[in-house]
Amino acid sequence: MPGQTTPVGMERKLAAIFSTDVAGYSRLMGDDEEATIRTLTAYRALISSLIQQYRGRVVDSPGDNLLAEFASVVDAVRCAVEIQHELKVKNAELSDHRQMRFRIGINLGDVIVEGERLYGDGVNIAARLESLATPGGICISGTVYDQVETKLALTYEDLGEQTVKNIAKPVRVFWIVMEDSASQNAKIKAQESKIGNREGRVGVARRKGAMVAVAGPLLIAVILITVRYFASSSLFTPHSSLLTEEAKPPSLPLPDKPSIAVLPFTNMSGDPEQDYFSDGITDNLITDLSKISGLFVIARHSIFTYKGQAVKVATVGRELGVRHVLEGSVQKAGKRVRINVQLIDAPTGGHMWAERYDRELEDIFALQDEITQKIVFALKVTLTSEEQERLRRYPTKNLEAYDAFLHGWEYWWGLEDTKEAKEDNIQARRMAERAIELDSEYAAAYALLSLTYQVEWMWHLSEDPQQSLARATELAQRAVTLDGSLPMARWILGWCYVYQRQYEQAIAEGEQAISLGPNDAEAHLGLAEILNWAGRPEEALRLTEKAMRLNPRYFLSLAELGHAYYLMGRNEEAMAAFKKVLSHCPDCLGTRSWLASIYVELGRAEEARAQVAEILQRNPNFSTEGVLSTYKDQAQAARLRNALRKAGLK
Repeated sequence: MPGQTTPVGMERKLAAIFSTDVAGYSRLMGDDEEATIRTLTAYRALISSLIQQYRGRVVDSPGDNLLAEFASVVDAVRCAVEIQHELKVKNAELSDHRQMRFRIGINLGDVIVEGERLYGDGVNIAARLESLATPGGICISGTVYDQVETKLALTYEDLGEQTVKNIAKPVRVFWIVMEDSASQNAKIKAQESKIGNREGRVGVARRKGAMVAVAGPLLIAVILITVRYFASSSLFTPHSSLLTEEAKPPSLPLPDKPSIAVLPFTNMSGDPEQDYFSDGITDNLITDLSKISGLFVIARHSIFTYKGQAVKVATVGRELGVRHVLEGSVQKAGKRVRINVQLIDAPTGGHMWAERYDRELEDIFALQDEITQKIVFALKVTLTSEEQERLRRYPTKNLEAYDAFLHGWEYWWGLEDTKEAKEDNIQARRMAERAIELDSEYAAAYALLSLTYQVEWMWHLSEDPQQSLARATELAQRAVTLDGSLPMARWILGWCYVYQRQYEQAIAEGEQAISLGPNDAEAHLGLAEILNWAGRPEEALRLTEKAMRLNPRYFLSLAELGHAYYLMGRNEEAMAAFKKVLSHCPDCLGTRSWLASIYVELGRAEEARAQVAEILQRNPNFSTEGVLSTYKDQAQAARLRNALRKAGLK
């Protein structure tokens, strides 16, 4: 501030600040305290010795942290590079589980000196850079990069401007690409020789990639009600045994962007009743990552087919077609929560990042933010400003509301069209209403409440289904008003509109959902469904194929694929898709009705009648009339209706 002075006994100076800590230190201590302390002591002695060799000074070294200052920023960076190479050699002598990897951050900035201590944003920024570095990696600020770019022959990746905690303005961040020690030192010496002889400048390669230091949880992925209604007689849970090996592709090609699957977090509390909480953590991470256009993220349905299985990471990567897999565990006890998490390179099994968190339960959203931040940074993904803004938002500040929402979500996921369906739907509704009572601005709770009224409308669980649909629409609109960045609320509202034949509004909401959740398989499949009802099956087909890639182990996507083929007159392809659905789901009566109509059109009357007989045996009151009214082109509705009458369905 103008006129501000430095207190007596203090001085200011420009310095290169070096900050480092141990990645996964809590895990190492939890596994073997004595071995960890021995390794830390030896490694800290090595680091301190190298700092001294490069004319630096160790300022402080509490716990696993170490802070140092250098008069020369070039010396600071050279020292950091050598430290990481020397530690890599030392770690090679240890088992992978016991290796100790340091993260280093370097900033050039103004600091306050008081005795032997340093203070100020110059120090704080170095610490924030350290937290952004990968294990064994180095992050530097833009002020450091400007000084060393032409002086050290290193390769840098520009990670863009990052918003970091307690720093008013975004900080430009660069990551130093680590190479083989001998070759990198040779490059540095050759570059210094060129500079000393004024032989010109060496260009430094920079590759784009970035993350933001803030993220916000909870855009919960949900299943497509209409596909499930018209494709089946029940809402199948993602844990359904119907997801057999035949539905699991043996191998999928990697996408052209960083790709990740978040495996279901293990509930370590010893109480199966706490599964809802660990599943909720998994959901939140998937849906937060799904908001990021620079990532490819596998959807919840496919992920939860692995729940409770002892599965190899390489197998998951191969079956889902992703390069990276995140796995972890959750232990909730009283007002505390402990989360272990690790990011793994699927093809090699190498650990990219691992950490153990032990926090107050009230910090759960900040903790999820931190995990999301670490993942995005480790994968070197660039976030748009809009994505940064959306990820900053917390769903609620009320933990009781959050807990009620998770319970309601568990009820809704378990819904099946059985005699218990009405009661389960009521329980889901009660939990959503409880969440709203505790936080009247909880957008996701309004979206969940809307879904319960949609179920009531589709399954005729109320005396006035149209009133249920009107209430579902009102609640979805409220969710969008509260949080227009919530993809789930957008495509739920889109469904409400299409069921009322408001096609343009429905399409607009579906498109907005995909814009907000570019990896949201439900948003893609939801818009595909809307487009099929609106008479645009070619576009629906493309969206369904994208949804199936994002969600490769969710066989009911094939119902929407078959729907698009059917509307396009590609009966053979539609028939193949519907048969595959029925191979997993014999009770998918809507799928049987489509298949029966195709058989009629192909002149296979006996097979058509057999499908209708199966339908009526399972549900004598089965009817497609309510759903057929959704078609914009009623000629398509008449086509299906007439074919089913010929097959014997009145």
